[in-house]
Amino acid sequence: MSEALKAVDIFTDGACSGNPGPGGWAAILRYGQHELEISGSMPQTTNNRMEVFACISALGKLKTRCAVTVHSDSAYLVNAFNDHWIDNWQKRGWKNSEGKPVENQDLWRLLLLTINKKGHVMTFHKVKGHSNHPENNRCDQMARDAIKQYLSRNPDLGDADHFTVSHSNE
Repeated sequence: MSEALKAVDIFTDGACSGNPGPGGWAAILRYGQHELEISGSMPQTTNNRMEVFACISALGKLKTRCAVTVHSDSAYLVNAFNDHWIDNWQKRGWKNSEGKPVENQDLWRLLLLTINKKGHVMTFHKVKGHSNHPENNRCDQMARDAIKQYLSRNPDLGDADHFTVSHSNE
């Protein structure tokens, strides 16, 4: 008899100061009444990389196989699964529909490895960015704060109090 999987909601966002530039990512993991917030930053990255990395980081926190719903404002992340881009990339040897190497292939491969290692059952849900979605707004703020913290530790890379964040969530 198989045991029911824990249903976990993961909310993610990524941001970048410049694109490329210093980036931040954030996620909220929710299981029942339990919630965990995580975030971080990277130098010289892109918004899309931060979106994917937020998902990888959140999934890495799960200790057992779960039924996971990822809520993201990133069409790049959500469409890769819901529109089967990732399946097609793999079938074509990690080439896109134009025959060019898939961008961010390292992170896509890591994301698949992270999913498959525990056998998570995944659902991806697109949320509208910057539209008063509480968890998306929180993740956006945490990702921005991660960039700000990174820049405050690395003042030669930018002004932590005055930076512009790029989003590619449409």
